[in-house]
Amino acid sequence: MIEEQNVVKVGMADLNVVKTSGIIRTTGLGSCVGLTLYDKNVQLAGMAHVMLPSSEIAREGQLNIAKYADTALPELLKRMTDMGAIRSRLVAKMAGGAQMFTFSSGGDHMRIGPRNVEACKLFLKEYNIPLLAEDTGANYGRTIEMNCITGMLSIRSVQMGKKEI
Repeated sequence: MIEEQNVVKVGMADLNVVKTSGIIRTTGLGSCVGLTLYDKNVQLAGMAHVMLPSSEIAREGQLNIAKYADTALPELLKRMTDMGAIRSRLVAKMAGGAQMFTFSSGGDHMRIGPRNVEACKLFLKEYNIPLLAEDTGANYGRTIEMNCITGMLSIRSVQMGKKEI
């Protein structure tokens, strides 16, 4: 990939922002979605590692807002605008949302990956943020990293190798 400059790691059910120079990276995207927002004018990149589509199912005492699409993505947007991003300049890319296992029954609630993708797209539509590219679905895991200078999203997987979007 790119030389190890300033690498900001985003854990599972986590989000972060990097500005001016550096890489923002997350690993272990199976059914989770890595959603990135980018403002090229200020070279600001943000990433959320979303595990579940809705906080309505939350059972933990202290809500981890980064865990759910409906709470993580507004928080990511807030942090980015607080650091100088302009919402009308933001663009999005995302990866993940795989269906890692097949189930003979279980209905919609077992489709975590596709539901995560749908929830992220709903957020983007609600805030009028264009989705420039995505690598979602299928049945394999991914690692992603975004260069905050170029806005390029690199995606690696054991099964599919490396690609950039």
